[in-house]
Amino acid sequence: MKLPAIRANIGNWIYYITTLTFSQVDEHVEKIDDQLHKSEGLRDLIQRSITVNYVKIKEYIQNQPEMFFNSLVLGVYDGTPKWIEVELNLEDEDFFNLGFLDFPGNEKIFPIDGQHRVEGIKAALKEDSSLGQNKIGAIFIGHSKDKEGMEKSRRLFTTLNRYAKPVTMDDIIALDEDDSIAINTRSLLENFDLFAGKRVTKSKNKAIADRDKDSLTSIITLYQCNSDLLKSFRIERKKNDPNPKRDKKSFIDYLKFRPDEIEISLFEEYLKEFWTPFKNGISEISAFTLVPESTEPAKNFRNRENGGCLLFRPVGLLPFVQAAIEIRKRRAINFEQIFIKLNNLNYNLDEIPWRNILWNLEEKTMIMGTQSIVKLLLLYMYDPDILSSNELNSLNKKYADRTGFKGDSILTVLENIPTLSSK
Repeated sequence: MKLPAIRANIGNWIYYITTLTFSQVDEHVEKIDDQLHKSEGLRDLIQRSITVNYVKIKEYIQNQPEMFFNSLVLGVYDGTPKWIEVELNLEDEDFFNLGFLDFPGNEKIFPIDGQHRVEGIKAALKEDSSLGQNKIGAIFIGHSKDKEGMEKSRRLFTTLNRYAKPVTMDDIIALDEDDSIAINTRSLLENFDLFAGKRVTKSKNKAIADRDKDSLTSIITLYQCNSDLLKSFRIERKKNDPNPKRDKKSFIDYLKFRPDEIEISLFEEYLKEFWTPFKNGISEISAFTLVPESTEPAKNFRNRENGGCLLFRPVGLLPFVQAAIEIRKRRAINFEQIFIKLNNLNYNLDEIPWRNILWNLEEKTMIMGTQSIVKLLLLYMYDPDILSSNELNSLNKKYADRTGFKGDSILTVLENIPTLSSK
């Protein structure tokens, strides 16, 4: 096997950058076995780290024509490739780092980084050998099976895996072209006035600082709300189409492959079916949209004095969306009808039922970890009969735990709550 390559160095490593076809990966790259440990138990431990995730990579290779991977980092031992240097002169400058790696044939190659990619490639080729001509980047390093060589390779193995940074949520939202939630969230940010400009904060955090006087919510919260709406969209599509191909996939797998443009458009329309009546039908949201962006439109809805409005807090907006979806599911009515009734509820955080649930009245701070009770409260306030007996019992218990209320029914607390007339 002869491979064109670039020779380079970093720290005390000399390495070679090249490419391998999938077929070459399948033929020449072995699983990690005894290269890093002599102990059989420790070798087994590393082998068990190869999880079923390689199956997802196999499916990605089979189904994504625009697939792309990071380079494999491969160790070579028991046979030293010969470096054949090619001198290149370009514009009076000499280059000596280009050449060929000539493998003798008795070498052994194993993945120091990219074990799942290797196994995914091998699995894909078993089902479709025509994939074999695809090429993946490869970085070769020398490896020795003596004590010092194993230590050096183990250190590299852990370094590459320990410091690998997962893709962040804001990166997914901004860049992912397969995730239909991200695609349509970006569309809303660009084309839907409720979320335009500064009305959605683009910070890396889900929470919103009290000093933010411009935003309705955060981009991560908007993505999470749209995620629940996509789940609802898929359920409703299944009712209309008993055999939708994509809707047989799990939710996680569904997001890995870009839908066709019709499906993207249908989901975008579904989002507008929710967010348009939300904008027009909920008084606090309508008032927010009428305030010019230059005059701090959120300052009366999120503050440290009384907390402001539930809908302007991520811990309140997400369960509100979830409650509306659940009402639609249980009552079979559209979102516009749902918001007419939800508009009659009181969303002031310093008033019953939200104080001591979402707002600490004494410390004037938000209370986290309460999304499940917020959703149940919203459902109950919309219609007490919508809750099952188990849900009602759960609501009573959770409310009592949070507030010290010991009554037999949550209705005792809720019956005198101010409605739209006091907003």
